[in-house]
Order: sequence, then C-alpha cells, then structure tokens
Amino acid sequence: MEKRVVITGMGIYSCLGKTLDEVRDSLYHGKSGIIFDPVRKEMGFRSALTAHLEIPDLKKELSRSQRVYMPEQAKYAYCATIDALRHANIDQDYLNSHEVGILYGNDSSADPVVKSVDTMRDKRDTTLVGSGAIFQSMNSTVTMNLSCIFKLKGMNLTVSGACASGSHAIGLGALLIKNGLQDMVICGGAQEVNPFSIGSFDGISAFSIRESDPTKASRPFDRDRDGLVPGGGAATVIIESYENAVKRGAPIIAEILSYGFSSNGDHISVPNVDGPARSLEMALKLAGIDKREIGYINAHATSTPKGDANEAKAIYQVFGDDMPEVTSTKSQTGHEMWMAGASEVIYSTLMMKNDFIGANINFENPDEDSAKLNIIGKRIDKKFDTFLSNSFGFGGTNSTLIVRNL
Repeated sequence: MEKRVVITGMGIYSCLGKTLDEVRDSLYHGKSGIIFDPVRKEMGFRSALTAHLEIPDLKKELSRSQRVYMPEQAKYAYCATIDALRHANIDQDYLNSHEVGILYGNDSSADPVVKSVDTMRDKRDTTLVGSGAIFQSMNSTVTMNLSCIFKLKGMNLTVSGACASGSHAIGLGALLIKNGLQDMVICGGAQEVNPFSIGSFDGISAFSIRESDPTKASRPFDRDRDGLVPGGGAATVIIESYENAVKRGAPIIAEILSYGFSSNGDHISVPNVDGPARSLEMALKLAGIDKREIGYINAHATSTPKGDANEAKAIYQVFGDDMPEVTSTKSQTGHEMWMAGASEVIYSTLMMKNDFIGANINFENPDEDSAKLNIIGKRIDKKFDTFLSNSFGFGGTNSTLIVRNL
C-alpha cells in the first residue's frame, strides 16, 4: 500500500524575502524583486535585468573548510535548508540517528568554472585553481555539500532537469516515500544569479529588454511580453511519510497528492502543447481527484511569447470551462530556473495557508490564448485547499505537482 507524503517544513532564500513571512508579505502586496544591474550592461549584455539577491555570508555558520567547497547557489541552499529543518522541528540529533535523504534540483555551476579557467589561462598553473574548485563546479555541488554538512545517510542525488529541476526533485522524493524507500527526504532547487550563469541566454535574446522599468519587465501571459527575466536563490521543502510525521509530532503543512511528468519529444527549446498537457493529465489521474477540485494553478509561464502561449493552450485543453484562477509568480520573481519548481510550491503553499492568491502582476492585456484562462491581475482573497504547479524545461521535460492543504 502506497504511503501518503506530507510537507512538514519549508525554507526559502528568494528575491521576495529570506523568510517565509517576508515572502508571504511580498506575494500578498505584489512586490517585485527585479532590478537593473549596470555591471551586466558593462559586460555587453543585451538585457541588464535580473532578480536581486545578496550572497549570504556564512562565516558565523560554517567553518572555512566547509565554505571553500560551496559556490553561490549552495550557500542559498544551505540557508533555505537550515530554515526548513527548523520549521519541521528537525535537529542534528535527528539527522544523525535517521536515514534522511536529499534530492535537490540544480543544472549549472558556471561561476566556479569560469574562474578556474581564467586562473589556468592567466597563471598557467593548475595548482592555483584551488582545492575547492572541483566541488564548486560540479552540477551536484548542492547535494554533495549539504549531505556532508548535515551528515545525511539516505538518498543523495542532484536532479538536473533544466527549469523543471526543483519540481522533479520534489516529485521523485515523493515517489521514494510513497514506495517505502525513504521516510524523509530534503527536496528543493537552487539557482546561481551571477552573470556568467545566464550570459548564453542573453546571447539568444531570451530576456526582456524593458529596462526602463525593471519591475514591469516580467509579464507572463500578457500580450506585450518580450522575454523572461533571470532570477534565482534556493527553496527547500522537507517531505516525509504521513506516518513518520505523526510519529514524531511534526507540524504537517500539506500533502503531495501526485507528480505528473512527460517529455515533449520535440524541439529542444520551444515547448509544444501535447507534452505539458500529458503532464497535467497524469498528475490529475494519479491524484485521483476531479479537476474541479483544483483551486489554483501556479503556471510555469516565464514571459516568453511561445512558451506562455503553448502552456495556456495546454491548461485550457485540460481544464476547459472548469478553470480555476491561474497566475505565474514569475511576474514578481523573474524566472528562478532550476529553483523555480521548488520555490513555486512554497509560494503556492503560503498563499493556500493564508487564503489568498497573489496577483499575476503586469498582466494588462491578454492575447488570444491567455484570454481563455482565468488569470487574475489583482490579488484576491480566496480559500482553496488544492493547487497544481507546473514546471517545464529545455529539452521538453515537464513536471506537474498537485498539493493539498492539511
């Protein structure tokens, strides 16, 4: 018999805030975390727009020997994870005495690679690259660092699924728990925010160039959208079996009902309609619920012309006239990429627990596809108990999670 999977802790390091309360308030008030970065303009970027984050100083938290292996995104992930563990009432003694796993989404670590190559070319001496470079530069840097810092003994794996990485990490963690292979898994997603990590995106004109008003640049589903805005940070959710949570007296926040997934089998960068629709349909089928029970959809919509249009078509194909409210929190955060699937579960859960749906800010004029959805341009007060969260990525990878309030 499959086990129920529940969320017992959440932590986040986002351009909307560094605590759950700060993030909740930002969502409620429609605050944007997007800025203009003059350094990117000096580097020759077509678009200097980005989410604003400070790299945390962990000198008081971690030893130098621990910090030397951690790139930017691993530091974000540490902050999010330490808060999520506290939120779930889990201390180091518990981690030491139980088999706790970690599945974290991450699909790049560009900054350490660039710095290492620069050193080798400039100094012509590989020994000057430093002992921490290899561990900082690997895609698995987040899980390798956090598993050692927290002395984890269970599943230890990085999920690299492009912009669906964080969502896939949660979904795969839920499958491990459902099948009795783990009682608890630390899941999440992390994204570096440095210019090197997204320069190639800028090179293919993927970003909005609405630089005169940064907070208006990310416009998911709006007719006048002109590209995404890069963001990042980290988000962590603690998931465990319902039985384990009850046994240890954990604060049960919500239940993960299902995980749907699919591959487009099509273009490497342009999403189609069929793949996302199948991911949605799979999630609904596995959840065993009627689509009318979904009270809110957190769309993947990144503010790209084709991507938003095809997701709108997929959502309408599945929900038709039984359409709940739809928003993309990327209107406030920009596209948090590898982190997005995890952070958007937290954003949606915070809204669900506080009986509101934050605005899809900057949504002023629908196009022919988004006009068929119930997109809200202003915050509404609404009690809802179940939401669906979409995450799609390059290569046609799709993930859909359905979460219910408890």
